Amino acid sequence: MIGIIDYGVGNLKSVYNALNYLNIKTKFVKSSKDFKDCYGFILPGVGAFKHGVENLIKSGLYEEIVDVKNEGRAILGICLGMQLLFNRSEEGDKDTSGLNFIEGDIVKLKGDIKIPHIGWNSLYFNKSNLKQDIFSGIKEEAYVYFVHSYMASVGEENVIAYTSYGENKIPAIVTKDNLIGMQFHPEKSGEVGLKFLKSFSGFAKNRV
Repeated sequence: MIGIIDYGVGNLKSVYNALNYLNIKTKFVKSSKDFKDCYGFILPGVGAFKHGVENLIKSGLYEEIVDVKNEGRAILGICLGMQLLFNRSEEGDKDTSGLNFIEGDIVKLKGDIKIPHIGWNSLYFNKSNLKQDIFSGIKEEAYVYFVHSYMASVGEENVIAYTSYGENKIPAIVTKDNLIGMQFHPEKSGEVGLKFLKSFSGFAKNRV
């Protein structure tokens, strides 16, 4: 079962509906007892970094997420959820620490561009890091849907795919061990997005 972590940030129903369409058994995770029977987790979310961290802490889910990560169970962060996997963000209070799972910070998109970045963009895979067992069947330049104002500043070794927006080379998919982050919204990215969610479920199931 895939657990969708419900920490009061963003619309979780679209993620649930996408997994349900794929016949992937899923549930919302709201407390410690909900973590027990899940082989993988999705951390979704839209909005501000600080608000997301505060909600994780207030809900008591922050430490639970740390525990399942340390156990080796798979976690997929989507949009804000991906950004929370990192150390810090330029957005708001820079003293707010994220989950610190992946080394790097979240920085504001730069240049003379419309922010937030909203719309469909192509993915360009970092072939030196591409894990075909996770992302097989996804074509180069596949279109996915983005809504964000900030991006990850992260080492090349963690980046599976980029997209570009103005002068920004944006890490669109990042990985580290049992973690995957997607800056775009797979649940809103049509058939390509569904393939990503199905691949994550398989990746997570194979880890238990």
